[in-house]
Amino acid sequence: SVQRCASLRVPRYVPPAELKFETLEAVDRKTLHHPSRGTLNEIYATAICGNDLTSSVLYVIGVTTTLSGQLAPICLISVGLVLYLFKSVYGEAGTAIPLNGGAYNLLLNTTSKNVASLAACLTILSYTATAVVSAAECMTYAANLCPWIDVFWGTIILLLLFCCLSILGITESAVVAVGIFIVHMGSMVFLILVGTLYGLQNPHIFANNMKEPLKFEWPLAILFGFCTAMLGVTGFETSANYIEEQAKGVYPKSLFNTWIIVFCLNPILSLVSMSVLDLTTLEAHHRDVLAKTAYDSGGKYFGLWISADAALVLAGAVLTSYVGVVGLVRRLALDRCLPQVLLAENRFRRTNHLIPICFFLLCSSLFTILSGRIRSLANVYTLSFLCVMALFAVGNMMLKYKRGRIRRPVRASWPTCFAALAAVLIALVGNIVLAPGNLIYFFIYFGAVAGLTFLMFERIRVLKYFLFFVSQGPQHLQDRFAGVTQLAMDKIRSQKIVFFAKNDNLEVLNKAVSYVQQNELTRWLKVVYVYEDLNDPMIKAIAENLRVIDRCYPKMVIDLVLVQGSFCPEIVAQISSRLGVPRNFMFIACPGDRFPHDIGDFGGVRMITH
Repeated sequence: SVQRCASLRVPRYVPPAELKFETLEAVDRKTLHHPSRGTLNEIYATAICGNDLTSSVLYVIGVTTTLSGQLAPICLISVGLVLYLFKSVYGEAGTAIPLNGGAYNLLLNTTSKNVASLAACLTILSYTATAVVSAAECMTYAANLCPWIDVFWGTIILLLLFCCLSILGITESAVVAVGIFIVHMGSMVFLILVGTLYGLQNPHIFANNMKEPLKFEWPLAILFGFCTAMLGVTGFETSANYIEEQAKGVYPKSLFNTWIIVFCLNPILSLVSMSVLDLTTLEAHHRDVLAKTAYDSGGKYFGLWISADAALVLAGAVLTSYVGVVGLVRRLALDRCLPQVLLAENRFRRTNHLIPICFFLLCSSLFTILSGRIRSLANVYTLSFLCVMALFAVGNMMLKYKRGRIRRPVRASWPTCFAALAAVLIALVGNIVLAPGNLIYFFIYFGAVAGLTFLMFERIRVLKYFLFFVSQGPQHLQDRFAGVTQLAMDKIRSQKIVFFAKNDNLEVLNKAVSYVQQNELTRWLKVVYVYEDLNDPMIKAIAENLRVIDRCYPKMVIDLVLVQGSFCPEIVAQISSRLGVPRNFMFIACPGDRFPHDIGDFGGVRMITH
């Protein structure tokens, strides 16, 4: 049975023979967090990510052609090649640390919490831009069905509608996602066939487009087109945000499937559009280019069909944004990176209603400030997405450097990582050069989210300053606020942190304490050692080393907890239940390649040392 020794306040050490044991309460195995138990198969996993990823084809062709003209297919092919590099990068990171959270989770386990929070802020901004662009494009296509629709107010109403649905608890259904995905892919294939037939019957259209002069010299046209075409791969990171729900071995397959779809679909549809529409018409209809292509090649009803399909898929992308941001913000709030008030639940549906409400206000304000300008919105969208991809590439490099011993079925070579990062940085700089004026909107919204996160990290310091100013004021203010402020500070610092020590390595123990002091607002660390033999000499060695560390960190309260058994996910779940410490506040050193368990099996336990 799993047992726990009485907690020891270091530097006091009690010989094992004097310790009193008590049996830990049993924990239901169903509560354990095992990504390997996910039920999503390859089709479901591909459909959920594919709906988000392929929705971008509905607007990326138009904006890319606007800059690169007839060279747009080349730009889209080059983006597909870059995405091939990221297929390996995302695959390695996801199979090494199979936990939800994307770039935030990767950087949280390879760098500091501050850097991980930076990635989370960029991801929130990316979700914001995703929702706004998808909603605006959805209303643009819907206006082809119902001309009386006002695109501006329709976008606001659609964002509000999905906000209400999120509060009600309606999330994505894998079955519905598969249905939408099949209909959408079928529609795109049929559009390719009809458009190709029309182009063969009217070859002069494509020939005339090839003779049109470029707006820039061809190297610049390809470069600017490539930078803009990166908008067409937004959503590729979605699969990493629900990796725990996917069955074992499905994640790499879903990445490959979504890559091959984008690599083939986007350039082909671009060629088909140029075979049906002249470049002037194509640029004029850059917001609903596929609907116009379908209308001219297949008639009115075919154009209405493509418009309806586009509106449905884009609406699904808006829902994906709400689902993704609710999960991410909830994780950040649980990790104390955002205010705990965001975790408030309503009494009717038991959902976190404040998160979708705040997200709706963020989206609607961005859309209003930019007056619905889709190019400006797309630029903010692209900047945030490219920043997330760049941080993901950097995070994977840190994973290779710091966590190289972890087993992973997929590996990306160092040249692949550097090439992927370089391509994203080129696209990032290119988008800034193309529209420097939109950079201000990017920084305003990123600064708002990042500022709130920074304030959460520095709230102890802020409370200290407040306490100082109160102490300089009248006595009645001191009586009113001093005690309350001190209680708030004590409550923040009372969060217990657990570190699982595997040996008495003084350097590792010191790194663990230093990491907690620098990254967590707490002064209470419990060092847990799981042993099999009561006479294990490591118990005394760990206690003696913790006595030394305790003197180096006088403001930290360090406890030693001894547990008899073998280190496994079940033991961790029971310790979490008994000590009242969530597993996202439990840390371990990086395991070796012979470690019998996957990191994801421990339900969010964080790696913090080599």
